[in-house]
Amino acid sequence: MKIKFSEDVISLSEFKVNPGKIVNRAKNSHRPILLTSRGKGIAVVQGLAEYEESQENHEFMKAITQGLIEIKEGNELELDDVKKKLGIN
Repeated sequence: MKIKFSEDVISLSEFKVNPGKIVNRAKNSHRPILLTSRGKGIAVVQGLAEYEESQENHEFMKAITQGLIEIKEGNELELDDVKKKLGIN
């Protein structure tokens, strides 16, 4: 999901002219589009599927990080204990 600055940066005024076209471009290209006002980024238009995937990846990475911190702090459980806790004997 890499931005192509030649295609994926548009002004807010351009967005106002035809928002549906811009939203469809973001959805079909699977890339976010940066909206600018007076030369500064102000918002991002992104397809829903890419947004949901990004959120899921973010939550997954947070869980991995938390798990690594717990391991470092010595807060480990044996696999059998985890299975019992989750009710999957």
